[in-house]
Amino acid sequence: MVKLTDTAATKVKELMNGQAGEAEAGLRVAVRGGGCSGFQYALAFDQQREGDQVYEHSEIKLLVDSESLPFVDGSEVDYVEGLQGAGFAVNNPNVVAACGCGQSFRTAE
Repeated sequence: MVKLTDTAATKVKELMNGQAGEAEAGLRVAVRGGGCSGFQYALAFDQQREGDQVYEHSEIKLLVDSESLPFVDGSEVDYVEGLQGAGFAVNNPNVVAACGCGQSFRTAE
């Protein structure tokens, strides 16, 4: 399961309201190869595809493809604001190592 914090849900709704024609879209949480630790998160508005696992929080669909699910299962997507800026952060219990800049990660598998 992938969760969304209330703060992240509020921000996603705000951003989705600015997107024309995205009424049926959800937030895709995916993992892509890259970065110095091996994987990077990819968050984007997208349409549901065949084979997606779909979770809902505050009327927002979280879409996870079958290849990404083992890497993000149990994760929570949050929206954080700090001195170095603001953005979405994925709190992932599967991560065993991350790079110094926090942009990529590695899991035990």
